[in-house]
Amino acid sequence: MALIRFERIFKIYKMGEQDVRALDGVDASFQKGSFWAVMGPSGSGKSTMMNILGCLDRPTSGQYFFAEKDVSLLNDDSLSDIRLRHIGFVFQSFNLIPQLTVQRNIELPLYYLGMEPAASAKRAREMADKMGLGKRLHHRPAELSGGQMQRVAIARALAGNPELILADEPTGNLDSATGKQIMELLTELNKEGKTIIMVTHEPDIAAYAQNRLHMKDGAVERIEAN
Repeated sequence: MALIRFERIFKIYKMGEQDVRALDGVDASFQKGSFWAVMGPSGSGKSTMMNILGCLDRPTSGQYFFAEKDVSLLNDDSLSDIRLRHIGFVFQSFNLIPQLTVQRNIELPLYYLGMEPAASAKRAREMADKMGLGKRLHHRPAELSGGQMQRVAIARALAGNPELILADEPTGNLDSATGKQIMELLTELNKEGKTIIMVTHEPDIAAYAQNRLHMKDGAVERIEAN
């Protein structure tokens, strides 16, 4: 079953009097429980695709179906609700709040979901333990290594139990050994049933994914499968 379908998705930006097609009629389908790497040169449309996948932006035209629901024309509040309840984000720069502890960073989406404090704290501890961070709950991001910060980011992404994890260059700020650990972790999460779509420019990182979608000039150039 397809968790996500793009049907003739266009995203056009105005640059003065010129139209720039960031996405140029993209058709794509991502099956529930699959693991994808999105690749392509700078300016190929990868980031625009991820923004639309994550309901951070809307297409200019075309339809985006998430779990069979057309989310293309939803209002901002409805898009925010989908992001909160169904999508977890993992960024290259971690995007942790420096003033908050590991536990509080993981709890953030649970706060917005309205979870009771005791249940939220319990869930955060469970996620921290799963990521090997059980002894770091009261540390702040500045006291962690890059790999530990990315593990916190993944724990936060998983806290609300989303169907989809979007990972944007998740190993970009890590050394190769730590990057390998993060990719093994994402692979394990995929085996547990999570759908993962990851942007990367590194072929060795993309090799962890079951499928690779190559972008060029705003269009899908080709798709490869392991």
